Amino acid sequence: MDFELTDEQVMLRDTVRDLLARNYDPETRLKVTDTDLGWSREVWRQLAELGVLGLSFAEEDGGVGAGPVETMVVLEEVGRRLAPEPILDAVLLPGELIARAGSAEQRQRILSEVAAGGKLLAFAHAEPGIRWPSTELATQAVAVSDSAAAGQAASSGPDAATGGDSYTLTGVKNPVPHGDCADELVVSALLPSGAIGLFLVAPDANGVTRKPYRTLDGQRGAQLEFASAPAELLGDGAAAAETVAAAIGYAQASLCAESIGAMEEALRLTAEYLKTRKQFGVTLSKFQTLTQRAANMYTSLELARSMSLYATAAMADGANDPVIASRARLQVGRAARHVGQEAIQMHGGIGVTAEYPVGHYVARLTAIERTLGGGLEHLRLLSDRVGEYELPEL
Repeated sequence: MDFELTDEQVMLRDTVRDLLARNYDPETRLKVTDTDLGWSREVWRQLAELGVLGLSFAEEDGGVGAGPVETMVVLEEVGRRLAPEPILDAVLLPGELIARAGSAEQRQRILSEVAAGGKLLAFAHAEPGIRWPSTELATQAVAVSDSAAAGQAASSGPDAATGGDSYTLTGVKNPVPHGDCADELVVSALLPSGAIGLFLVAPDANGVTRKPYRTLDGQRGAQLEFASAPAELLGDGAAAAETVAAAIGYAQASLCAESIGAMEEALRLTAEYLKTRKQFGVTLSKFQTLTQRAANMYTSLELARSMSLYATAAMADGANDPVIASRARLQVGRAARHVGQEAIQMHGGIGVTAEYPVGHYVARLTAIERTLGGGLEHLRLLSDRVGEYELPEL
């Protein structure tokens, strides 16, 4: 099996790497993440012009029609530079839901604008007190009559979503990554039948309250409260639970790829520090114990890279298996913790300062490890499947 990137994929990687390197040195990134938005709309525009934002969307929906490998190549570069642009949260994950479940009209109306950089999405799925991968949602959807729906659309303003089955939603969603800046929300809720449905909601509609906040890794999130908020059913509402699971599987592989880029840079920074920092008149790289610890970091990184490739290859083959995703996330998460802790330790006091980048890489890796299930949740999912395997006989 050939694991090398094609010439086109290498060109994509290098182009994205150059774009992010031009825009984000450590000092510039700190200034950008300290703004109210937390990321750069100018960089967002450049990513849209390169076709990065529409990379995973079908051509008929205004995208490029590339596969998972190209997407993971981009996210690895995002992790390497710690770019704060919400490619996963505002494009890939909610866009995947719309691409899978939306009607032709909804896909063309929304995804083409997202690919052009003109619209930001967010997926509001997690709820307070409910741990991944539970689907026991508390948010309720209630169908409304056509006349009531028309009145709600009019009161919500000219940009309110219309054209699909109309409902109202009531419930609380938190955390919603980058829900603070979304122009349109994809919200999961329980249908009157008890099944899970997906809905399009305008964040400025009547009955929607948005409470933004900053996260520990310098990014943004929001708590969204819905009180009989008008909503449009995404697609025909069928098999939404399977759609959510498939899209989250795609996001799991994406988080693995971003982690690899962040771990690579954390290891590079640590190796450079060991080569330049002197103690007792010699560089730290002369101390055998420290070089052995750095070598162990490299071993963890390469094992994580193999698992990330495993998850990406499975996605490329159409095998969106939650077991594969959890295997990859568990190993990548363990490697990220090892690499991050060692990077901090070997940098000493400078490793935890806001001015030096290594601490920010560790913060992002920590946040990723707790997104869409932490190590304990993935280990529990895998342990529940142990009985499905046949025991070898000697």
